[in-house]
Amino acid sequence: MASPEVDLVVDNNPDPAHVRLLEDQVYEFGMHATGIADGEYLALFLRGADGKVAGGAYGWTWGGTCYIRYLFVPEKMRNQGHGTRIMGLVEREAARRRCEQIVLETHDFQAPDFYRKLGFAVVSAIDNYPRGHRYLLMVKRLR
Repeated sequence: MASPEVDLVVDNNPDPAHVRLLEDQVYEFGMHATGIADGEYLALFLRGADGKVAGGAYGWTWGGTCYIRYLFVPEKMRNQGHGTRIMGLVEREAARRRCEQIVLETHDFQAPDFYRKLGFAVVSAIDNYPRGHRYLLMVKRLR
């Protein structure tokens, strides 16, 4: 039964600080549950000629796994090797942090073939997410 002094609100535009609070609490729970406290963020940024961030990768390492949450290369910068360079640096940094694997999520309309060329394999798929497409969980073993 919910406490009468607690409110539950749907927020379509959440404050990034509130999202970070949830992330921190989930990490804290996982750390206490597993005893693994080596979590570290990982971000690589692709900058345009003007120095502004145009793309890159973001994720984290924890417990021997590197998880890539986002990878983005702007359309005008694609097919020039930037994505391969980014993922190469991700892999080197993951290995430096003693990770045994890299995990990421993508959809069938995004870049699964790109990831396959880099040695990733689909380990799970969900049909119709979004409608008419597939959500893919991919992994690359480093050791």
